[in-house]
Amino acid sequence: MIENFWANAAYSLIPTILIGLIFWLVMRSIFRADRTERRVYSQIEAEERARFEADAAAAQNAAAENGAADSAAVAGSTIVASREPSA
Repeated sequence: MIENFWANAAYSLIPTILIGLIFWLVMRSIFRADRTERRVYSQIEAEERARFEADAAAAQNAAAENGAADSAAVAGSTIVASREPSA
């Protein structure tokens, strides 16, 4: 047994401090990994939302163009039908 008080205190505290330091490093790496993963997931989600909105806008524009063409065709057939002599 060590007879010196300060040596006993150091031998008592050093393992506790080392275990605490290891625990802190592990928790720090876990939190950093989680933060990085959330950041990357947010970027991917933003890209997917932008792509989805662009696809939806393109589909809506295509539907509007098709609707306008259909309306013109219907209006044209109505005009032609009204020009026909009635019996």
